[in-house]
Amino acid sequence: MKKVLIVFGTRPEAIKMAPLVKEFEKYPESFDTRVCVTAQHREMLDQVLTFFDVQPQYDLDLMKPGQDLYGLTAAIITELKPVLEDFKPDFVFVHGDTTTTMASSIAGFYSGAKVCHIEAGLRTHNKYAPFPEEINRQITGRVTDFHFSPTEASQENLLRENIDPKSIIVTGNTVIDALLQSVEKVKREPSDLVSDLDKGLNGASLILVTGHRRENHGDGFIRICEALKTIALHRPELEIIYPVHLNPKVLEPVNRILGDINNIQLINPLAYHDFIWMMDRAKIIITDSGGVQEEAPSLGKPVLVMRETTERPEAVDAGTVILVGTDTDKIIRETFALLDDEEHFKEMSSRHNPYGDGKACGRIVRFMRELGEN
Repeated sequence: MKKVLIVFGTRPEAIKMAPLVKEFEKYPESFDTRVCVTAQHREMLDQVLTFFDVQPQYDLDLMKPGQDLYGLTAAIITELKPVLEDFKPDFVFVHGDTTTTMASSIAGFYSGAKVCHIEAGLRTHNKYAPFPEEINRQITGRVTDFHFSPTEASQENLLRENIDPKSIIVTGNTVIDALLQSVEKVKREPSDLVSDLDKGLNGASLILVTGHRRENHGDGFIRICEALKTIALHRPELEIIYPVHLNPKVLEPVNRILGDINNIQLINPLAYHDFIWMMDRAKIIITDSGGVQEEAPSLGKPVLVMRETTERPEAVDAGTVILVGTDTDKIIRETFALLDDEEHFKEMSSRHNPYGDGKACGRIVRFMRELGEN
């Protein structure tokens, strides 16, 4: 029996790893599967664990007010040591590009376990964009034994870095597994919040906004907010809903610039199931999120990405997203183009999602079951 430890700490990681946990749990005769959460995000993480009915065996509960990258990185490595010594996993699974991912991969390497990286091979080749995620994923890639890449393009990135081709498995992205499993459940069982929001919209077209990335803090967020303000004032028939990240560097400019505009709703961060409903209800999504770039095309939603570079160029190439950066004029121009040009909107919203078919977790677990049997 193979001993598998799945480690994650943020809400995006939890969303993408929860269906993998469930897939491993289908085979108790093959795997002793345990989950460790660092709780790099606490409340938002717990919402996802509840929604997917995932119960961690280890909870490091590391989130602290004002925590910086130095302290978090050190705490993850230090606090994982007794977990690794207790369970002695054969494989440590990590996801993506968070500080939890990078630090856990190093701890797993120190323990002698084989490191398995879900969503491996994403690159911008600019170590400062996104910060610190680009370096997190590159460091993780250096200690990884098995790279589960979502696309052929991410596989090519790894091959260019001289990664052994036999260690790379192209699977699609597990976020599509999570999305397709969740969207119907959300429609069947809407929350009270969703019901109230839907009534308040009264049939109006909705633009959903998310934004929180460090590289946009400061002037970037000011430009983003000015763009949203212009869009709202020129199109009073629209509703813009912005679940605002709790970071003060996001809260301050967003509330100051957008707080008194009638058709902009600034709300608290949404639970995963409510956010899925909101994406499905939206006409256009404006975001700096990596996960949304992957999810929204499966729902037929055009995405404007408020970043200068993206580690997900497949979406740009496929035409499902447009990079607008934090350029106020470009955000406004591309939004109005989608609202006013019906053919442009239809073409973008009907493009094929390059990130998978919802069967990524099955491919990963099948590979692990066959490992060592051939």
